[in-house]
Amino acid sequence: MAEPLVVVIPHKLGQAEATRRIREGVGRARGEFAKFITIDNEYWEENKLTFAARAMGQAAAGSIDVGEASVRLEVTLPWLLAKFAAAAQRVIGQKGTLLLEKK
Repeated sequence: MAEPLVVVIPHKLGQAEATRRIREGVGRARGEFAKFITIDNEYWEENKLTFAARAMGQAAAGSIDVGEASVRLEVTLPWLLAKFAAAAQRVIGQKGTLLLEKK
């Protein structure tokens, strides 16, 4: 049974700057995690990214919504990947916070 993983990261950048940073971060993550995750489909519509990915032979789908004061990642994970959700949620939160820190 599929389970959602939701991570909400607050920021003070405004929607346009946060979207720019998320776009760049997704591009870097694609290379950094290429051994573990394959992005099959990626579609940006304004400030929302919809994607499909595979890891460990399992498919997942999700979205990233960039708002004025927060970024919300939601991924529907199959049962096997859901077992790693807590660790993934922690890493995504940490990396996302670093990415969205005001500099």
